[in-house]
Amino acid sequence: FCLLGVLLAPIRVLLAFIILFLLWPFAWLQVAGLTEEQLQEPVTGWRKTVCHNGVLGLSRLLFFFLGFLRIRVRGQRASRLQAPVLVAAPHSTFFDPIVLLPCDLPKVVSRAENLSVPVIGALLRFNQAILVSRHDPASRRRVVEEVRRRATSGGKWPQVLFFPEGTCSNKKALLKFKPGAFIAGVPVQPVLIRYPNSLDTTSWAWRGPGVLKVLWLTASQPCSIVDVEFLPVYQPSPEESRDPTLYANNVQQVMAQALGIPATECEFVGSLPVIVVGRLKVALEPQLWELGKVLRKAGLSPGCVDTGAEPGRSRMISQEEFARQLQLLDPQTVAGAFSYFQQDASGLVDFRDVALALAALDGGRSLEDLTHLAFELFAEEQAEGPGRLLYQDGFSTILHLLLGSPRPAAMTLHAELCQAGPGHGLSLCQFQNFSLHDPLYGKLFSTYLRPPHSPRGTAQVPDGSSPRSRTALGNGTVQAPKQKGD
Repeated sequence: FCLLGVLLAPIRVLLAFIILFLLWPFAWLQVAGLTEEQLQEPVTGWRKTVCHNGVLGLSRLLFFFLGFLRIRVRGQRASRLQAPVLVAAPHSTFFDPIVLLPCDLPKVVSRAENLSVPVIGALLRFNQAILVSRHDPASRRRVVEEVRRRATSGGKWPQVLFFPEGTCSNKKALLKFKPGAFIAGVPVQPVLIRYPNSLDTTSWAWRGPGVLKVLWLTASQPCSIVDVEFLPVYQPSPEESRDPTLYANNVQQVMAQALGIPATECEFVGSLPVIVVGRLKVALEPQLWELGKVLRKAGLSPGCVDTGAEPGRSRMISQEEFARQLQLLDPQTVAGAFSYFQQDASGLVDFRDVALALAALDGGRSLEDLTHLAFELFAEEQAEGPGRLLYQDGFSTILHLLLGSPRPAAMTLHAELCQAGPGHGLSLCQFQNFSLHDPLYGKLFSTYLRPPHSPRGTAQVPDGSSPRSRTALGNGTVQAPKQKGD
């Protein structure tokens, strides 16, 4: 295998890059001279015939040079009238665009930032891809409108292909489907992608091998095979047409059953894998646990640090003051530990965050003491009336620190707990009822605030999100993201 890698991989990668650059003239020619207004309609005529066939043929040659000698197709692809949208899963590698070939190069959805990447940007323009910007809040609304416009064009536009998981997993389970592909409420055709090779060299997932290693290992194999299976068109019910999330969940179930793997509630928020527990999203492995590993490796006992944080009052500290307070000397350890806390525009962190994290890592505190400390640190005086309340910002900070919950999800839950809108707060009694005595969230706090010390430990997450997550979580351990050594 090593000998094949030395001989095959460099030659194959070189040939693939040559083909990649040969694609550029065909991609450029299709859109050359066309205005933005003209590109709002599908390209037709000689441009479509010459450039489409050229890109399709060269793309197949590119994957052939990378070792994908066979693409086995099962089932029958539906026409654009039967299914305007294709949804492909599991999404496990950057080789997955190979599915575009048997689908006759459908339109795709991509990040707007990819337009600046050489050759890739030209191919996206050729594809008339739907572009979404992560930095523009209005971009997602425009994308939804464009997907709906194309999907309901009556066959005028080619099909649109989505990877509804939104990121790569290790093929052991399906991540939660995002609703974007299902917003139009039109029929979709599920497309399954399998790599039935004796050695899995293609998976590119969370905590897995990097791009270069995956590329080298795959190019070193004598022959790689990919199976593309078209399932029957899924016709949405009236309820599914009105509810994209329900539609996405049901299609995910159908595809998971056909693949013989679980359908999970696990998804990625940025680079953080989370699952849904009740009305809350929580991290699979909160950064608090990683911080604990860093501090233990540095020989620091969190319980021995005198934090001196003032309840209800923010105090911003620099990285240098952070190091002095925790008595850390190694610059790399200091930088690593400091990076776990949210920094403001000046690069400072709120010392209350540090105090709560250290208290949570101190195994000598009871959950009642810890939740009381969290409340005291982040509760604020009421504008009217005596006493202190925990408002939206403080509540979301606590849940983000202790459970790894994305702040928007925590804010939504806070509003529901208050039952009177986000402008109201929680008393200490209400907060402790939620974090200690709620049958679902109480178990969540007790689980996450007693983290396993094994480096391979995974939280036994309470199974409260939905009945279908029982299979996916097994005994509470989510299997979707890949970790090194799995």
